[in-house]
This record gives sequence, C-alpha cells and structure tokens, in this order.
Amino acid sequence: MSTERTIQSITPAVLHRLVQEGRTPRLLDVRTPGEFRTAHIAGSYNVPLSTLREHRAELRSHLDEEVVLVCRSGQRAKEAEQALAQAGLPNLRVLEGGITAWEATSAPVERGPERWDMERQVRLVAGSIVLATGLAGILIPGVHLVGTAVGAGLTYAALSNSCAMGVLLSKLPYNRGPRTDVRTVIAELRSAS
Repeated sequence: MSTERTIQSITPAVLHRLVQEGRTPRLLDVRTPGEFRTAHIAGSYNVPLSTLREHRAELRSHLDEEVVLVCRSGQRAKEAEQALAQAGLPNLRVLEGGITAWEATSAPVERGPERWDMERQVRLVAGSIVLATGLAGILIPGVHLVGTAVGAGLTYAALSNSCAMGVLLSKLPYNRGPRTDVRTVIAELRSAS
C-alpha cells in the first residue's frame, strides 16, 4: 500500500485565467534568483528551493491561502510542495510544466537579462568534458575515463531525477543573481496580505 500523497497541480491556462480575473493565488517561484530574473510570472515571489526548505516553518505562517509553486519544468516545484506540505501547509498546487509551459501558452512574463537555463548549461559542460577528455585520450591513455564518469553521472541524474552538476552550476555567480533574503520575502508576503 502506497503512502505517497497526490500532488495537486494547475494548468498554465487555468492559472492564466485566474490572473486575468484578478484572482491570482500566491505564486512562489522556487528557481534560482538568476533564473527568476530572466523570466517570471508577474507578482510571483522568488523563494529558491534551498531557502524554502530551510525556512518552510517561517514561510508557513505567511502562506495561509492558495499557493501555486513554479519552477522551470515542475520538478523543483514538486519538491517544494512536499517540503511545505510536511510543514502543514494546505492548498498547495504545482504549475504543470513550470514556467516553460506558461511561456508556451504565450502567457505574459516579466523579463530580465537573458541567461542560459540550467539544463542547457549542464549539456554544455558535460559535452565539453566528454569531448575534451575523448580528444585528450588519444594522447594521454586513461583520460577518457573522466568522460565515462561524466556519462555515468548523467545516467544517474536521469534515473534519480536529480543533477549534481546542475546543483554545482547553480552556485556560480552567473546563476545566483541577487541573493534571496527570507526576511525580505516574508515582508513582501505580509504587505501583499
């Protein structure tokens, strides 16, 4: 017997209709500040997944209404939903397909400086390592095994639906953007109530 909870979701079309009708739920975008600055739904609050996990009890008391969690594709939002649900927060939904699906419906976003998304960065770094070590392996025996290790890591990332390389890349200044301060987010949540 499975004890796994069912995660509630909302489609981009339904959320867009709610926004247009002036009935926008609280939108928490759990992507990195850099990703958030590139494009986000107007009125959303940036609470990166790591910050949300660390401060979920503090956030809970300021999220008593309907909350929609947003990320790039939906995976981090599901993780955020689980963390907030464990803190006892009801009325949580995940935006199906994330900001990618939202933009695909031509729903409006606020844009900042363009950045490569994390998936594209991972493909560039992994591909570059495999290419470089493959070529270097012609001259230096055994160096190709580095590329093999990267391939094994990518396989594990796909099977576990996690990505260590993505986590490491998210820590680079290019991806961090301005630091998210939970006190500022809570003050913004209070003022919007």
